[in-house]
Amino acid sequence: MAKTEWMIKGPWLTTCNCDIGCPCQFNSLPTKGHCRAAVGCEIEEGFFGAVRLDGVRFAGLFAWPSAIHKGGGEAQPIVDAKATQEQRAAVLSIMKGEETEPGATIFNVFAATIDTMHEPLFLPIDFDANVNERIGRVSVSGVLDIESEPIRNPVTGATHRARIEIPHGFEYASAEVASGTTRTGNRAAIPLAWSNAHAHFVDLHWTRQGVVR
Repeated sequence: MAKTEWMIKGPWLTTCNCDIGCPCQFNSLPTKGHCRAAVGCEIEEGFFGAVRLDGVRFAGLFAWPSAIHKGGGEAQPIVDAKATQEQRAAVLSIMKGEETEPGATIFNVFAATIDTMHEPLFLPIDFDANVNERIGRVSVSGVLDIESEPIRNPVTGATHRARIEIPHGFEYASAEVASGTTRTGNRAAIPLAWSNAHAHFVDLHWTRQGVVR
């Protein structure tokens, strides 16, 4: 059966409980032996079949008891309350790794490692991200708060810029690394809490075939 063609472009912010740099980006085990993560995105331009996705925001909470590839994970998708029913269905399909070539996006890869998909939330999402400045915020009242800022020199306090390049990556080809602080609230199905941990920003551009390079 032919798959639905889709495309999304926009700023993307990921933060996790690993030390800054995140060993997972280098096929090493997570810093603390398990993985917790949260993501947020604002689709500046996109479509899913005939459904336009311009302006739709989404976020997600994730947790795995060990390294991601060992499975046993759980996820909770969040889609902005302003999205229409058609837009919600489209974004959830992308977040579940559906209508995607095998292994082509991070969500499709995650799908094989997640045992529990919690009910999605449809709530207002505050999102702001400056990829080049490594400054961002994702907030969903009672559910999620992410604050990200540039890495700072521990002696001088000056901002420090570092990138990760993964030419054949399924999330990005190039990411700006930052420092992230994340907290979840009582409406979240997955509790998350860390400070000054790994974060990265990406100018996201995906299709069902994967990262556009």
